[in-house]
Amino acid sequence: MGSTLVLALLAGIFVGALFSVIQIPIPAPPSLPGVLGIIGIFLGYKGIEWVGVKIDLFAMLSVVF
Repeated sequence: MGSTLVLALLAGIFVGALFSVIQIPIPAPPSLPGVLGIIGIFLGYKGIEWVGVKIDLFAMLSVVF
């Protein structure tokens, strides 16, 4: 798992540098509150996954439509 994290970090650094070189905006929030929001979304997703709550959205939509 450690090597996967290092490779993911290196890929992110490479892509971020590439975006900077070709002068296009990065597809991520450029401020700490934005980054923390993304981390919060991830932690919320993992928390619900850990608790085991599941909702079948397709089944709910098929009842409505």
